[in-house]
Amino acid sequence: MVQAISVRLDDEALHALGQLEATGLTRSEAIRTALVESASRRQDKQALAAEVAALETDEDDRAEMLAVADFMERLRAAG
Repeated sequence: MVQAISVRLDDEALHALGQLEATGLTRSEAIRTALVESASRRQDKQALAAEVAALETDEDDRAEMLAVADFMERLRAAG
């Protein structure tokens, strides 16, 4: 589905759009690409935050992390 929209861009957004257009993208391609990539990055950040939150509550993972840190510290002290 294709839908036309209108947007008011500030100077920063216009500059960014110009940079994207300078790569050879049309104005529409640049805007579509920026929207899709931005949404994907936000989704990736949310997924990563959820994974971090899950790991923080995983007692086995925390114990292993502390054991590895202790091992690395002992290696450093021995060298």
